[in-house]
Amino acid sequence: MNCIVSLVSEKPNWFGSKKNLPRSARDRKILISRDHESISLARQAELLDIARSTIYTRETPMSFEDLSILTALDKEYTDHPEYGVLKLIFVLKRDHGIEIGKDRLRSLRRVLGLETIYPKPRTSIPFIGHAVYPYLLRDYRISRPDEVWGTDITYVRIAHGFCYLAAIIDWFSRAVIAWSVSPTLESAFYIETLNDALRCGVPHIHNSDQGVQYTTEAYTDILKTNDVLISMDGRGRCMDNIFTERLWRTVNYENIYTHGYTSIDEVRDGLTRYFHHYNTSRPHQSLQYQTPHQVHYKKS
Repeated sequence: MNCIVSLVSEKPNWFGSKKNLPRSARDRKILISRDHESISLARQAELLDIARSTIYTRETPMSFEDLSILTALDKEYTDHPEYGVLKLIFVLKRDHGIEIGKDRLRSLRRVLGLETIYPKPRTSIPFIGHAVYPYLLRDYRISRPDEVWGTDITYVRIAHGFCYLAAIIDWFSRAVIAWSVSPTLESAFYIETLNDALRCGVPHIHNSDQGVQYTTEAYTDILKTNDVLISMDGRGRCMDNIFTERLWRTVNYENIYTHGYTSIDEVRDGLTRYFHHYNTSRPHQSLQYQTPHQVHYKKS
């Protein structure tokens, strides 16, 4: 069920309470449904405490300076996700010639959704009112394809900003089951990715983080309908979804960084070729140099 419908029809305990909404306007804006049949955009903005004007206005393209800093931040985070703000300020000046203050650096990191990786409480704050499921895979031994799927969303740099990439990966074979690219984080984007994956097979367990994209009923109901067990990363445990994190690193270094995509269409075309190569011809060391598809579709 769409989360906005839930606001109106079910009236959960946080209905009408601003303090229980996601903290940032950006997170609340993700919940807007632009094609809802009965609730206008103005009413949705009122329910989610978002300025109505922000729904209709187009974002101003980033400056070349900000894009250069974001590019450097992206590369440094991929190499050293453990670096905090002060260390990043030093490294950006030493290695990239970029001088930047703490407040501006924090603001630009939020644009990319980056957060320093270290054990701490409340690293992933789900949308209040959405169910959160336990992590089922601690000490779990995976023995076959389609036993466990993991999913995540990351960003891809393009000429005048960023777009979003979602993927679902089989943890046993490392095969990318489905992926998609979108200019926004609206719900149709990641739900479409899940439905595409389920046309190829059905996992025993589906693992994700506790982000609002994966805790919404529209997403979890699809999994329940297909009798899939739902697992979610524990708070403060950055390695619970390690296979998907490794996929992002591989995609960045082997494709995205080397191509310098300028538009979302270029990203789609380039990643279509890359993921075909990744699945069917790229040898994987942990698979004894077989390809993911060789392992995933191996006849028993």
